[in-house]
Amino acid sequence: MSNSEQEQPVFGEVGIVALVPDRFAGAWQPRHQVMTRLARYFPVVWVEPARSWREKLPNSPSRTGASASMGAPAPSGLMVVDPSRRYPKFHRPAWLGELTARARMRSAVRELRSAGCRRVVLYLWRPGFSSDLDRVEHDVSCYHIDDEYSFSPSDVPLSALEASLLDRVDQVFIHSPALMEKKGALNPNTSFVPNGVAYEQFATPVPEPADLAAVPHPRVGYVGFLKKQLDWELLDQLSRRHPKWSFVFVGPRHEHPEIQRVLAAMETRKNVHFLGGKPVTELGAYPQHFDVSILPYVVDDYTRYINPLKLYEYLAAGPPVVGSPIRTLQDFEEVVDLASGAEEWSGALARALGREANSPERVEARREIARRYDWDRLVHGIARDLVGHLGGAVEGRLDAAVPEPAGLDRRPRAAVDG
Repeated sequence: MSNSEQEQPVFGEVGIVALVPDRFAGAWQPRHQVMTRLARYFPVVWVEPARSWREKLPNSPSRTGASASMGAPAPSGLMVVDPSRRYPKFHRPAWLGELTARARMRSAVRELRSAGCRRVVLYLWRPGFSSDLDRVEHDVSCYHIDDEYSFSPSDVPLSALEASLLDRVDQVFIHSPALMEKKGALNPNTSFVPNGVAYEQFATPVPEPADLAAVPHPRVGYVGFLKKQLDWELLDQLSRRHPKWSFVFVGPRHEHPEIQRVLAAMETRKNVHFLGGKPVTELGAYPQHFDVSILPYVVDDYTRYINPLKLYEYLAAGPPVVGSPIRTLQDFEEVVDLASGAEEWSGALARALGREANSPERVEARREIARRYDWDRLVHGIARDLVGHLGGAVEGRLDAAVPEPAGLDRRPRAAVDG
Protein backbone atom coordinates (compact mmCIF):
# COMPACT_ATOMS: atom_id res chain seq x y z
CA MET A 1 0.00 0.00 0.00
CA SER A 2 1.66 3.22 -1.14
CA ASN A 3 1.12 6.66 0.35
CA SER A 4 -0.71 7.71 -2.80
CA GLU A 5 -3.18 4.86 -2.27
CA GLN A 6 -3.63 5.57 1.45
CA GLU A 7 -3.06 9.20 2.33
CA GLN A 8 -4.92 9.15 5.64
CA PRO A 9 -4.40 6.57 8.39
CA VAL A 10 -6.98 3.79 8.49
CA PHE A 11 -7.66 4.24 12.22
CA GLY A 12 -7.72 8.00 12.66
CA GLU A 13 -9.16 7.72 16.16
CA VAL A 14 -6.10 5.82 17.48
CA GLY A 15 -2.72 7.54 17.68
CA ILE A 16 0.80 6.30 18.44
CA VAL A 17 3.43 8.16 20.46
CA ALA A 18 6.76 6.78 19.23
CA LEU A 19 9.51 7.13 21.83
CA VAL A 20 12.73 6.68 19.86
CA PRO A 21 16.48 7.16 20.40
CA ASP A 22 17.08 8.76 16.97
CA ARG A 23 16.22 12.00 15.23
CA PHE A 24 13.93 11.36 12.31
CA ALA A 25 16.15 13.22 9.85
CA GLY A 26 19.24 11.11 10.56
CA ALA A 27 20.37 7.82 9.06
CA TRP A 28 17.38 5.49 8.88
CA GLN A 29 17.09 2.65 11.36
CA PRO A 30 14.49 -0.15 11.67
CA ARG A 31 12.32 2.19 13.76
CA HIS A 32 12.08 4.58 10.81
CA GLN A 33 10.93 1.73 8.61
CA VAL A 34 8.35 0.55 11.15
CA MET A 35 6.91 3.88 12.24
CA THR A 36 6.58 5.36 8.75
CA ARG A 37 4.55 2.30 7.75
CA LEU A 38 2.48 2.24 10.94
CA ALA A 39 1.51 5.80 10.01
CA ARG A 40 -0.58 4.24 7.22
CA TYR A 41 -2.71 2.61 9.93
CA PHE A 42 -2.58 5.14 12.80
CA PRO A 43 -1.52 8.79 13.20
CA VAL A 44 2.01 8.69 14.62
CA VAL A 45 3.90 11.31 16.62
CA TRP A 46 7.65 10.69 16.38
CA VAL A 47 9.09 12.28 19.54
CA GLU A 48 12.62 13.50 18.89
CA PRO A 49 15.11 12.55 21.65
CA ALA A 50 15.01 15.12 24.43
CA ARG A 51 17.77 17.70 24.35
CA SER A 52 19.41 19.19 27.42
CA TRP A 53 18.83 22.80 28.43
CA ARG A 54 22.58 23.23 27.94
CA GLU A 55 22.21 22.70 24.19
CA LYS A 56 21.45 25.68 22.00
CA LEU A 57 17.76 25.26 21.25
CA PRO A 58 16.26 27.36 18.46
CA ASN A 59 13.29 29.58 19.24
CA SER A 60 10.91 27.87 16.87
CA PRO A 61 7.75 25.77 17.04
CA SER A 62 7.98 22.30 18.54
CA ARG A 63 7.22 20.58 15.26
CA THR A 64 10.42 19.95 13.30
CA GLY A 65 11.43 19.43 9.72
CA ALA A 66 11.27 15.87 8.47
CA SER A 67 14.07 15.30 6.00
CA ALA A 68 17.84 15.51 5.76
CA SER A 69 20.69 14.23 3.66
CA MET A 70 20.60 10.76 5.26
CA GLY A 71 16.84 10.41 5.62
CA ALA A 72 13.62 10.82 3.70
CA PRO A 73 10.47 12.92 4.08
CA ALA A 74 7.93 11.93 6.69
CA PRO A 75 4.84 10.35 5.15
CA SER A 76 1.31 11.59 5.59
CA GLY A 77 0.15 10.49 9.01
CA LEU A 78 3.50 10.91 10.80
CA MET A 79 4.31 14.08 12.71
CA VAL A 80 7.87 14.75 13.87
CA VAL A 81 7.85 16.80 17.07
CA ASP A 82 10.53 18.05 19.45
CA PRO A 83 8.90 18.98 22.77
CA SER A 84 12.32 19.68 24.28
CA ARG A 85 12.42 22.96 22.37
CA ARG A 86 9.85 24.16 24.87
CA TYR A 87 10.54 21.69 27.69
CA PRO A 88 14.27 20.86 27.65
CA LYS A 89 15.82 18.02 29.60
CA PHE A 90 17.11 18.73 33.11
CA HIS A 91 19.13 16.25 35.15
CA ARG A 92 19.13 18.33 38.34
CA PRO A 93 17.18 19.11 40.37
CA ALA A 94 15.26 15.86 40.02
CA TRP A 95 11.86 17.50 40.45
CA LEU A 96 12.50 19.82 37.51
CA GLY A 97 13.66 16.94 35.33
CA GLU A 98 10.48 15.03 36.11
CA LEU A 99 8.31 18.11 35.57
CA THR A 100 9.70 18.76 32.10
CA ALA A 101 9.63 15.04 31.19
CA ARG A 102 5.90 14.95 31.96
CA ALA A 103 5.39 18.14 30.00
CA ARG A 104 7.13 16.62 26.96
CA MET A 105 4.87 13.59 27.06
CA ARG A 106 1.71 15.67 27.47
CA SER A 107 2.84 17.80 24.53
CA ALA A 108 3.20 14.73 22.32
CA VAL A 109 -0.24 13.45 23.28
CA ARG A 110 -1.77 16.86 22.58
CA GLU A 111 -0.51 16.56 19.00
CA LEU A 112 -2.52 13.35 18.64
CA ARG A 113 -5.59 14.79 20.33
CA SER A 114 -5.49 17.77 17.98
CA ALA A 115 -5.47 15.32 15.05
CA GLY A 116 -8.68 13.73 16.33
CA CYS A 117 -7.22 10.73 18.21
CA ARG A 118 -9.29 9.53 21.15
CA ARG A 119 -7.07 6.58 22.08
CA VAL A 120 -3.29 6.52 22.58
CA VAL A 121 -0.66 3.82 22.08
CA LEU A 122 2.78 4.30 23.65
CA TYR A 123 5.42 2.63 21.47
CA LEU A 124 8.78 2.37 23.28
CA TRP A 125 12.05 1.58 21.51
CA ARG A 126 14.45 1.52 24.48
CA PRO A 127 14.29 0.49 28.16
CA GLY A 128 15.20 4.05 29.12
CA PHE A 129 11.71 5.21 28.12
CA SER A 130 10.05 2.99 30.75
CA SER A 131 9.32 5.93 33.09
CA ASP A 132 7.16 7.49 30.40
CA LEU A 133 4.56 4.78 31.02
CA ASP A 134 3.71 6.65 34.24
CA ARG A 135 3.79 10.15 32.78
CA VAL A 136 0.74 10.14 30.55
CA GLU A 137 -2.51 8.23 30.29
CA HIS A 138 -2.63 5.71 27.45
CA ASP A 139 -4.70 2.79 26.22
CA VAL A 140 -2.00 0.36 24.99
CA SER A 141 1.75 0.13 25.51
CA CYS A 142 4.36 -1.83 23.58
CA TYR A 143 8.12 -2.31 23.67
CA HIS A 144 10.09 -3.08 20.50
CA ILE A 145 13.47 -4.77 21.05
CA ASP A 146 15.69 -4.30 18.00
CA ASP A 147 19.07 -4.76 19.69
CA GLU A 148 20.84 -6.15 22.75
CA TYR A 149 20.94 -2.87 24.65
CA SER A 150 23.82 -3.84 26.91
CA PHE A 151 25.97 -3.68 23.74
CA SER A 152 28.39 -5.96 25.57
CA PRO A 153 30.59 -8.45 23.66
CA SER A 154 30.11 -10.79 26.63
CA ASP A 155 26.62 -11.90 27.57
CA VAL A 156 25.14 -10.12 30.59
CA PRO A 157 21.94 -10.89 32.52
CA LEU A 158 18.75 -9.04 31.75
CA SER A 159 18.71 -5.72 33.60
CA ALA A 160 16.11 -5.06 36.27
CA LEU A 161 14.89 -2.05 34.28
CA GLU A 162 14.28 -4.07 31.12
CA ALA A 163 12.75 -6.98 33.03
CA SER A 164 10.29 -4.61 34.66
CA LEU A 165 9.41 -3.04 31.31
CA LEU A 166 8.83 -6.43 29.69
CA ASP A 167 6.46 -7.27 32.51
CA ARG A 168 4.52 -4.00 32.36
CA VAL A 169 3.79 -3.43 28.68
CA ASP A 170 0.82 -4.90 26.84
CA GLN A 171 2.84 -6.07 23.82
CA VAL A 172 6.49 -6.90 23.06
CA PHE A 173 8.11 -7.14 19.63
CA ILE A 174 11.52 -8.84 19.31
CA HIS A 175 13.64 -8.80 16.18
CA SER A 176 16.13 -11.67 16.38
CA PRO A 177 15.98 -15.40 17.17
CA ALA A 178 18.58 -15.17 19.93
CA LEU A 179 16.75 -12.29 21.61
CA MET A 180 13.55 -14.33 21.41
CA GLU A 181 15.38 -17.16 23.15
CA LYS A 182 16.63 -14.80 25.88
CA LYS A 183 13.61 -12.51 26.41
CA GLY A 184 10.67 -13.94 24.49
CA ALA A 185 9.08 -15.88 27.37
CA LEU A 186 8.84 -12.94 29.79
CA ASN A 187 5.64 -11.46 28.40
CA PRO A 188 2.86 -13.69 27.02
CA ASN A 189 2.10 -11.13 24.32
CA THR A 190 5.43 -11.31 22.51
CA SER A 191 5.77 -11.42 18.73
CA PHE A 192 8.77 -12.09 16.52
CA VAL A 193 9.27 -9.18 14.09
CA PRO A 194 12.61 -9.48 12.28
CA ASN A 195 14.25 -6.75 10.31
CA GLY A 196 13.02 -6.40 6.77
CA VAL A 197 13.51 -4.75 3.41
CA ALA A 198 11.73 -2.26 1.19
CA TYR A 199 11.71 -5.03 -1.38
CA GLU A 200 10.82 -3.07 -4.51
CA GLN A 201 13.46 -0.44 -3.77
CA PHE A 202 16.26 -3.00 -3.57
CA ALA A 203 15.05 -5.47 -6.20
CA THR A 204 13.99 -3.09 -8.98
CA PRO A 205 16.93 -2.52 -11.37
CA VAL A 206 18.35 1.00 -11.19
CA PRO A 207 21.35 2.69 -12.87
CA GLU A 208 24.80 2.24 -11.38
CA PRO A 209 25.70 5.07 -8.95
CA ALA A 210 28.28 7.46 -10.36
CA ASP A 211 30.77 6.98 -7.52
CA LEU A 212 30.58 3.20 -7.89
CA ALA A 213 30.96 3.19 -11.68
CA ALA A 214 34.66 4.02 -11.42
CA VAL A 215 35.37 1.05 -9.12
CA PRO A 216 36.74 -1.98 -11.02
CA HIS A 217 35.08 -5.40 -10.92
CA PRO A 218 34.92 -7.75 -9.14
CA ARG A 219 33.42 -5.74 -6.29
CA VAL A 220 33.14 -7.08 -2.75
CA GLY A 221 30.72 -4.68 -1.09
CA TYR A 222 29.34 -3.70 2.28
CA VAL A 223 26.52 -1.22 3.00
CA GLY A 224 25.98 0.06 6.53
CA PHE A 225 27.66 1.77 9.45
CA LEU A 226 31.42 1.25 9.66
CA LYS A 227 31.65 0.17 13.29
CA LYS A 228 33.71 -1.90 15.69
CA GLN A 229 31.36 -4.89 15.45
CA LEU A 230 32.75 -5.58 11.96
CA ASP A 231 35.82 -7.80 11.72
CA TRP A 232 38.27 -5.19 10.47
CA GLU A 233 41.31 -7.38 10.97
CA LEU A 234 39.71 -9.92 8.64
CA LEU A 235 38.83 -7.22 6.10
CA ASP A 236 42.38 -5.89 6.27
CA GLN A 237 43.76 -9.37 5.53
CA LEU A 238 41.35 -9.99 2.67
CA SER A 239 42.05 -6.67 0.98
CA ARG A 240 45.80 -7.38 1.15
CA ARG A 241 45.43 -10.99 0.04
CA HIS A 242 43.27 -10.15 -3.00
CA PRO A 243 44.61 -6.95 -4.63
CA LYS A 244 42.61 -7.58 -7.83
CA TRP A 245 39.29 -7.53 -5.97
CA SER A 246 37.75 -4.14 -5.12
CA PHE A 247 36.52 -3.83 -1.55
CA VAL A 248 33.76 -1.22 -1.36
CA PHE A 249 32.29 0.27 1.83
CA VAL A 250 29.15 2.41 1.66
CA GLY A 251 28.14 4.02 4.93
CA PRO A 252 29.05 6.55 7.62
CA ARG A 253 31.77 5.83 10.16
CA HIS A 254 31.27 5.40 13.86
CA GLU A 255 34.09 7.11 15.71
CA HIS A 256 35.33 3.98 17.46
CA PRO A 257 39.02 4.43 18.40
CA GLU A 258 39.58 0.68 18.13
CA ILE A 259 39.12 0.66 14.35
CA GLN A 260 40.89 3.86 13.30
CA ARG A 261 44.30 2.25 12.80
CA VAL A 262 43.10 -0.47 10.47
CA LEU A 263 40.83 1.92 8.56
CA ALA A 264 43.76 4.25 7.99
CA ALA A 265 45.84 1.34 6.68
CA MET A 266 43.10 0.14 4.35
CA GLU A 267 42.56 3.63 2.96
CA THR A 268 46.07 3.55 1.49
CA ARG A 269 45.24 0.58 -0.79
CA LYS A 270 44.10 1.14 -4.34
CA ASN A 271 41.62 -1.72 -4.14
CA VAL A 272 39.77 -0.34 -1.08
CA HIS A 273 37.05 2.26 -1.64
CA PHE A 274 35.20 4.15 1.12
CA LEU A 275 32.22 5.90 -0.50
CA GLY A 276 30.66 7.42 2.63
CA GLY A 277 27.07 7.56 3.77
CA LYS A 278 24.16 7.85 1.34
CA PRO A 279 20.52 8.94 1.63
CA VAL A 280 18.17 6.07 2.35
CA THR A 281 16.48 6.65 -1.01
CA GLU A 282 19.75 5.84 -2.83
CA LEU A 283 20.90 2.79 -0.88
CA GLY A 284 19.12 0.25 -3.06
CA ALA A 285 21.38 0.96 -6.02
CA TYR A 286 24.67 -0.12 -4.44
CA PRO A 287 24.23 -3.84 -3.62
CA GLN A 288 22.63 -4.37 -7.06
CA HIS A 289 25.96 -3.42 -8.61
CA PHE A 290 28.23 -5.39 -6.26
CA ASP A 291 29.51 -8.78 -7.38
CA VAL A 292 29.18 -10.11 -3.83
CA SER A 293 27.79 -8.50 -0.67
CA ILE A 294 29.34 -9.18 2.72
CA LEU A 295 28.28 -9.40 6.37
CA PRO A 296 31.72 -9.58 8.04
CA TYR A 297 30.86 -9.49 11.75
CA VAL A 298 33.02 -10.29 14.73
CA VAL A 299 31.48 -13.37 16.33
CA ASP A 300 30.76 -12.61 19.99
CA ASP A 301 27.87 -12.41 22.44
CA TYR A 302 26.72 -9.06 21.07
CA THR A 303 26.56 -10.07 17.41
CA ARG A 304 24.85 -13.29 18.49
CA TYR A 305 21.77 -11.14 19.16
CA ILE A 306 21.74 -8.93 16.07
CA ASN A 307 19.53 -9.35 13.02
CA PRO A 308 21.28 -7.38 10.27
CA LEU A 309 19.00 -5.08 8.32
CA LYS A 310 21.32 -5.34 5.34
CA LEU A 311 20.87 -9.13 5.13
CA TYR A 312 17.41 -8.73 3.63
CA GLU A 313 18.46 -5.79 1.48
CA TYR A 314 21.36 -7.78 0.04
CA LEU A 315 19.10 -10.76 -0.73
CA ALA A 316 16.57 -8.54 -2.50
CA ALA A 317 19.33 -6.98 -4.61
CA GLY A 318 20.26 -10.41 -6.01
CA PRO A 319 24.08 -10.90 -5.95
CA PRO A 320 25.61 -13.59 -3.71
CA VAL A 321 26.09 -12.96 0.01
CA VAL A 322 28.91 -14.11 2.30
CA GLY A 323 28.77 -13.65 6.08
CA SER A 324 30.21 -14.61 9.43
CA PRO A 325 28.50 -17.48 11.28
CA ILE A 326 26.51 -15.35 13.73
CA ARG A 327 23.28 -16.79 15.15
CA THR A 328 20.81 -15.09 12.78
CA LEU A 329 22.76 -15.90 9.61
CA GLN A 330 22.92 -19.57 10.53
CA ASP A 331 19.20 -19.72 9.74
CA PHE A 332 19.88 -18.49 6.17
CA GLU A 333 22.62 -20.89 5.09
CA GLU A 334 20.70 -21.83 1.94
CA VAL A 335 21.21 -18.28 0.62
CA VAL A 336 24.21 -16.99 2.60
CA ASP A 337 27.66 -18.65 2.46
CA LEU A 338 29.13 -18.59 5.99
CA ALA A 339 32.87 -18.40 6.63
CA SER A 340 35.32 -18.04 9.52
CA GLY A 341 38.86 -16.70 9.12
CA ALA A 342 40.66 -15.35 6.08
CA GLU A 343 41.14 -18.74 4.42
CA GLU A 344 37.47 -19.69 4.51
CA TRP A 345 36.42 -16.20 3.52
CA SER A 346 38.74 -16.24 0.51
CA GLY A 347 37.19 -19.50 -0.66
CA ALA A 348 33.63 -18.32 -0.04
CA LEU A 349 34.21 -15.08 -1.93
CA ALA A 350 35.78 -16.94 -4.84
CA ARG A 351 32.74 -19.23 -5.01
CA ALA A 352 30.43 -16.23 -4.84
CA LEU A 353 32.16 -14.74 -7.86
CA GLY A 354 31.67 -17.95 -9.86
CA ARG A 355 29.02 -18.68 -12.45
CA GLU A 356 26.97 -21.09 -10.33
CA ALA A 357 26.38 -18.59 -7.52
CA ASN A 358 25.16 -16.05 -10.05
CA SER A 359 22.78 -18.26 -12.00
CA PRO A 360 19.23 -16.92 -12.50
CA GLU A 361 17.94 -19.69 -10.23
CA ARG A 362 20.22 -18.70 -7.34
CA VAL A 363 19.40 -15.01 -7.77
CA GLU A 364 15.68 -15.79 -7.66
CA ALA A 365 16.15 -18.01 -4.58
CA ARG A 366 17.72 -15.11 -2.72
CA ARG A 367 15.00 -12.72 -3.79
CA GLU A 368 12.25 -15.15 -2.87
CA ILE A 369 13.55 -15.23 0.70
CA ALA A 370 13.72 -11.42 0.76
CA ARG A 371 10.11 -11.06 -0.39
CA ARG A 372 8.95 -12.79 2.78
CA TYR A 373 10.53 -9.99 4.81
CA ASP A 374 9.11 -6.99 3.00
CA TRP A 375 8.54 -4.24 5.58
CA ASP A 376 4.92 -3.83 4.49
CA ARG A 377 4.24 -7.45 5.45
CA LEU A 378 6.03 -7.20 8.77
CA VAL A 379 4.36 -3.96 9.81
CA HIS A 380 0.94 -5.34 8.93
CA GLY A 381 1.61 -7.98 11.58
CA ILE A 382 2.50 -5.27 14.11
CA ALA A 383 -0.70 -3.40 13.28
CA ARG A 384 -2.68 -6.61 13.76
CA ASP A 385 -1.21 -7.07 17.25
CA LEU A 386 -2.00 -3.47 18.19
CA VAL A 387 -5.62 -3.60 17.04
CA GLY A 388 -5.94 -6.90 18.91
CA HIS A 389 -5.26 -4.99 22.13
CA LEU A 390 -7.61 -2.18 21.11
CA GLY A 391 -10.39 -4.66 20.38
CA GLY A 392 -13.95 -4.02 19.36
CA ALA A 393 -14.75 -2.21 16.15
CA VAL A 394 -11.11 -1.28 15.57
CA GLU A 395 -10.04 -4.93 15.35
CA GLY A 396 -12.82 -5.80 12.94
CA ARG A 397 -11.87 -3.07 10.48
CA LEU A 398 -8.25 -4.03 9.85
CA ASP A 399 -8.57 -6.65 7.12
CA ALA A 400 -11.43 -4.80 5.43
CA ALA A 401 -9.24 -1.71 5.11
CA VAL A 402 -5.85 -3.40 4.56
CA PRO A 403 -5.91 -7.11 3.61
CA GLU A 404 -3.17 -9.21 5.18
CA PRO A 405 -0.22 -9.53 2.75
CA ALA A 406 0.20 -12.97 1.23
CA GLY A 407 2.96 -15.13 2.70
CA LEU A 408 3.15 -13.31 6.03
CA ASP A 409 4.89 -15.58 8.55
CA ARG A 410 6.22 -14.09 11.77
CA ARG A 411 7.98 -17.07 13.35
CA PRO A 412 11.78 -17.27 13.56
CA ARG A 413 13.14 -19.27 10.64
CA ALA A 414 14.33 -22.05 12.95
CA ALA A 415 10.69 -22.57 13.93
CA VAL A 416 9.45 -22.24 10.35
CA ASP A 417 11.93 -24.81 9.12
CA GLY A 418 10.88 -27.17 11.88
